[in-house]
Amino acid sequence: MKVLMLGWEFPPYISGGLGTACYGLTKALSEQGTEIAFLLPRPVQSAYSGHVKLLIPSDSLLSAMYEEERLLRVRFCAVDVALYPYGNPAEKALPVGEIGRQAGPGTPCSTGGEGAINVPGVVAGSISDNVNVDVNYGRDLYAQTHRYSSLACQISRRENFDVIHAHDWMTYPAGVAVANASGKPLVVHVHSTEFDRSGEHVNQWVYDIERCGMHRADRVVTVSNFTKRICLQRYGVPESKLSVVYNGVEPSANSSVFTEIKKHKDEQIVLFLGRITMQKGPEYFIAAAKKVLEKMNNVKFIIAGSGDMFTHAVELAAQMGIGHKVLFAGFLRGSDVDRAFAMADLYVMPSVSEPFGLSPLEAMMHKVPVIISKQSGVAEIIRHALKVDFWDIDEMANKIIAVLRHPALLRTLRENGAHEAGRLPWSESARQCRQVYQRVLRTAS
Repeated sequence: MKVLMLGWEFPPYISGGLGTACYGLTKALSEQGTEIAFLLPRPVQSAYSGHVKLLIPSDSLLSAMYEEERLLRVRFCAVDVALYPYGNPAEKALPVGEIGRQAGPGTPCSTGGEGAINVPGVVAGSISDNVNVDVNYGRDLYAQTHRYSSLACQISRRENFDVIHAHDWMTYPAGVAVANASGKPLVVHVHSTEFDRSGEHVNQWVYDIERCGMHRADRVVTVSNFTKRICLQRYGVPESKLSVVYNGVEPSANSSVFTEIKKHKDEQIVLFLGRITMQKGPEYFIAAAKKVLEKMNNVKFIIAGSGDMFTHAVELAAQMGIGHKVLFAGFLRGSDVDRAFAMADLYVMPSVSEPFGLSPLEAMMHKVPVIISKQSGVAEIIRHALKVDFWDIDEMANKIIAVLRHPALLRTLRENGAHEAGRLPWSESARQCRQVYQRVLRTAS
């Protein structure tokens, strides 16, 4: 089985769960005998992944990096494109919902070319104003999306593959273009939708790309039934075309290095880790923190992440009079994430709309109890977590207090949660993806 995989982030260049998911999935697929050529924007320059052979579209071999026997079936094709919707993780990011709404001087969109697809708002040149976005997006995400599509077509002509697998909306135009040119079946993987990121105020351009990709695909893979329902109801995708493949989790390479980092003995820590955006619900976390602190004074709340709501979150904590109890750690990666989990007594994910949610599984693997929003895909598959509606800050606060005040509850969630997360490996996700590949290949033949 040979797969041409299209994605826009991969460790160490990650802004959220997609990069982690792509790493876990490609690793497991490789171990199961699948050969993968992964088209990734910009060269991988850091010694993170041990299975990378880096190529560029001209077919020059830049380097043979990090030879790891079990992962030699994965090759990375570096595409010179600035395709990062959340910008520099260390900076505040423009919401994805704002893409295409900011017009101004910038690189003009091309008026056609290889890789274009015939959908209103998607074909280059069909938008009247130049689509110029914040510098965090690399000047023009619209033009960069089409550049990625064009380069993907160039690379696909020299690659031998059976199936195209496109992750998330920015790669869908490239997936459609390569499928049209090669006649090979296309699988699109929905990790998030515009309704998750922007609520009801969707960006029409992004929605059109998503809808076109889902309808053109031979198979649509969603990360949960939560996301499957959105694809059915909001995008009109036939149920017969949809497959649910849950994400997995694997132990961190650094998890054994960090045992629990002792704080002041009388102080407990509650952690929020994720993008500080509307989708992730940081304001509900802060509002619940206020209620907890009215009853418990020996608690600190850590918010780790970056995003367009960062300043608002800082100001909100100050306005509520709890600024001294809420610490903003910024964007964390690698061993710093492990340190954060080692410090935490409790992890809370109050997401407004979460297609899956990898971070609770990562917390559970670190033996941290979790409270998760019912509006999440991960809530469908884990039992040893407390669940609450994102908007119910009273119940969220009550559950936080219950875990912190009752050692037996904390211990039960910690031990059972770690055991449960350990039974959700990426190998099962990879096995199901291989079944999807085999199904589309049988249909194509």
